[in-house]
Amino acid sequence: MGVWLWAVCTLGQALELTSSATTLDPHSAAPLQPEMATGWRAQIEVVSPHWAVVAAHPLATQAGYDILQAGGSALDAAVAVQMVLGLVEPQSSGLGGGALLLHSQGTQVQAFDGRETAPAAARENLLLNAQGQPLPFFQAVVGGRAVGTPGVLRMLALAHQQHGQLPWASLFEPAIRLATQGFAISPRLYAQLKADPYLRLDPTARAYFYQVDGQPHPVGHRLRNPPLAQLLTRIAQEGVSAFYSGEVAQAMVDKVQHHPSNPGHLSLDDLAHYQPVLREPLCFVQGVAQRRYRICGFPPPSSGTVAIGQLLGLLQYTAWGHEPLRDGLPTPEGLHDYSEASRLVYADRAQYVGDPAFVSAPGGDWQWLLNPDYLRERSRLIGPTRRPQVTHGTPVRAELSQFAPSLPQPEYGTSHLSIVDGQGHAVAMTTTIESAFGARQMVHGFLLNNELTDFSFVPRNAQGQAVANRVESGKRPRSSMSPLLVFDPDSGELLMSLGSPGGEMIIHFTTKVLLGLLQWGLTPQQALDLPNFGNVGGAMVLETQRFSAASLGALRARGGEVQTRDLTSGAGVLMRQVRDGRLVWVGASDPRREGLVMGQ
Repeated sequence: MGVWLWAVCTLGQALELTSSATTLDPHSAAPLQPEMATGWRAQIEVVSPHWAVVAAHPLATQAGYDILQAGGSALDAAVAVQMVLGLVEPQSSGLGGGALLLHSQGTQVQAFDGRETAPAAARENLLLNAQGQPLPFFQAVVGGRAVGTPGVLRMLALAHQQHGQLPWASLFEPAIRLATQGFAISPRLYAQLKADPYLRLDPTARAYFYQVDGQPHPVGHRLRNPPLAQLLTRIAQEGVSAFYSGEVAQAMVDKVQHHPSNPGHLSLDDLAHYQPVLREPLCFVQGVAQRRYRICGFPPPSSGTVAIGQLLGLLQYTAWGHEPLRDGLPTPEGLHDYSEASRLVYADRAQYVGDPAFVSAPGGDWQWLLNPDYLRERSRLIGPTRRPQVTHGTPVRAELSQFAPSLPQPEYGTSHLSIVDGQGHAVAMTTTIESAFGARQMVHGFLLNNELTDFSFVPRNAQGQAVANRVESGKRPRSSMSPLLVFDPDSGELLMSLGSPGGEMIIHFTTKVLLGLLQWGLTPQQALDLPNFGNVGGAMVLETQRFSAASLGALRARGGEVQTRDLTSGAGVLMRQVRDGRLVWVGASDPRREGLVMGQ
């Protein structure tokens, strides 16, 4: 069983809404964080001999635990967890969004793509103003403009058809019960509600989340959601058609198309024709600390696995790839190498990665970006000081990219869950409505996404050359979501399920956990507790108050810009280990959020 220890340290500071949250240049290379920091609470590892679940909220974890205890599969539990997360953690995910789900059964891995799609009527200038300039980020977000066709529900239904063991309807019972009876508002949800300046603008959301005076209901207030309970009951009984057609679909379309100041294009046809995609996972074998691992994740439209594979591949040719922690922390020398490797990775990401239905991989195969010879050559660009300019590489010599690189811009959202059952099945799923509270539009008790802001705001460069990740009709926006399953490449044994929320920084949060577990020999909780760091193409960003002034100075002495800020990851990991002579699952949850591990 898990232990939920509330030890929120900085909630008062977290409740202060700063003007910088809405006035930072949306096209700067500094990674804005999807959700504000709400403190640190100590977490304890959970050891489970048979099965385990980790999710971002204790009530969601409990729902997954109950399904597993009733004989359900990992996939069954994932459905139940997602339904509860959409209720109790509405700022991060829900029916109105999308998700990427990895499923393994023995050595077979499947990638279920429930990413949102651009409406059929969307055009590449969607995120530009009348003068052809990119809209300020939140002008694009709030309203109907950025709402994509939700995909998570139809994706989960497809996965359940293949791997579910309990009846579909039974998986909705925990969320229906909580929506009907109510749940206590957590400190984190309260902080997000108090800080957000846009959610109150929607009358439906305001009536649900806030009191008459405009202040959010207090921590501990029992929040009931009868409209969502009714919708979940219909989905349980009628299937996904209750969501993708009829009155619920019409309500979504009306909300989007009739927004008074920022209407969008979502249509009934978009909803009726949405289909999830079953993709081949992107896997690579990586040698770390004299052992090999087979790491499997999502191919594009996610950039996560490509970027993580490139980072690990580049770092093995630097001192960082063989360097231990110093006083429990990464060294300034190692952080410099990591920052320079990251800049190379994000240059390739900006150049090449997009929806594969619209964008061809270099040489026809994304593995070219992970080719050891290519990464070895790229690693030679990592020197002792910051390189002034970084551009994308050419993984296939005879082929030049037809696209212009995308410009840096904010990327938000997400929640993560990992589950292993007692029958050899595992799930790693990252789920999102993009920005905190999505488009700030509420329908039938759930929030709509603003996923289209994950496309490039600027569709073409000054010469008219198109950006790979520009808006196009029916296209899936590029993502950083990085659910991973890790295997022993020789025996095929599953070793790990992991992932994290965190916008563009997901890639770094997940890579940090991998390095901690595979290279530095940390326990799962120690790896999650490590300070966060990363570079999305500009400044090196370090988690505030976690690195010494001397480390920051040493890093700056190498010519790089260094910033410190809250980096609110929410990673979860389940790892197969031998403890006290027994082979068990060891689970850990990020101390920066409200997550919980439970198992048996």
